[in-house]
Amino acid sequence: MNEVKPQLWNRNFIQCCTAYFLMSFAFYMLMPTMPVYLVEELAINPSKVGLALSSYTIGLLCVRPFSGYLVDSFSRKPLYLFAFLMFSLLFIGYLFAATVMLVMAVRFIQGGFMGLTSVSGNTITIDVIPSQRRGEGIGFYGLTLNLAMSLAPLVAVSLYDFKGFHTLVLIALAIALTGVMSVLPIRNPEREKAVRPPLSLDRFILIKGLPFVPSYLLSAIPYGMVVSFVVLYGKEINIATPGYFFIFMAIGVGIARLVSGKLIDKGKIHLVAIISLTVLIVGFTAFSLFHNAATFFIMALIIGVGFGISVPVFQYLFVNVAPHNMRGTATSTYLTSFDLGVGIGTLSAGFIASHLNLAAAYLAGAGCCALSLVTYLLLTKPSYEKNKQIDK
Repeated sequence: MNEVKPQLWNRNFIQCCTAYFLMSFAFYMLMPTMPVYLVEELAINPSKVGLALSSYTIGLLCVRPFSGYLVDSFSRKPLYLFAFLMFSLLFIGYLFAATVMLVMAVRFIQGGFMGLTSVSGNTITIDVIPSQRRGEGIGFYGLTLNLAMSLAPLVAVSLYDFKGFHTLVLIALAIALTGVMSVLPIRNPEREKAVRPPLSLDRFILIKGLPFVPSYLLSAIPYGMVVSFVVLYGKEINIATPGYFFIFMAIGVGIARLVSGKLIDKGKIHLVAIISLTVLIVGFTAFSLFHNAATFFIMALIIGVGFGISVPVFQYLFVNVAPHNMRGTATSTYLTSFDLGVGIGTLSAGFIASHLNLAAAYLAGAGCCALSLVTYLLLTKPSYEKNKQIDK
């Protein structure tokens, strides 16, 4: 007889996905419009725009290592609600920030609260997903972020053109507060608190997850290159509408996650990981070498498939070597690895482009994926097999 799988799409999981989508949608409404607002309306020198925008990432990285400890040490839902509410209310700050320093301050603080919100939200979602369908659940949960990243910029640019930045911010605030309300009905199981020595390193880092960090960080580097510079790269190689890259990439992510999660739950996690990294190697190599519209958008789809598989795979790896009372720390370590990789990718792409070109940067990104595959086979895979936990 076939085993009956527990229900994945219950009320708790739907609310978790809704909250994550609304938080991400609100935030990514500012990504394409903030640089334009700073330059055109606040008359800020373009050379300072990057500094203002990067303050969010700095704030996020400052908080992420401590977020896991907080999530594992306190009740998760109240912490999630508090962090999400503060993240939402900080949109008001953009209505009054009229200098580079004030914009940086608002983004720095909001980045910190987003770091805590994302860790607590991810951890609660892991709690409510049935362990037999964890891979599938993680995949669909992550898909909500990709949908927000694809749809929010399209909506935001239109709103900015018709109503201006302040109206855009107020709508983002309303969307974020709706996300806070969607957290209220979630019923997550209470877990026993972690008992650890006062100064133990695993308060902030999942020690058993450290062998996964090099491979995941390396695979995130080209992601940072794509998010930051793909539109500029498209203009360099004369692509008429390079912004549509993100639409094709999102489609690729969606296709991948419809399949990959089920394969992970069937125990094929290493096969899925190897396929994803191989796809990324091929995708970024072709993306850097062939400069025409067809290749540009086809590779966007292929790269989306690669990341659509690899991101939930690595989250599954981190979570599955952690006991339930350290899932917050596992999620924090997983997200921090990704953020570091994205940051390195953004900085290195700019450096390589200034000395060579962006095509060379993306070829280097393919090399990072190849190194990621090697470290996965030599380090990540054997460590996971040694430390993986049975259903928790």
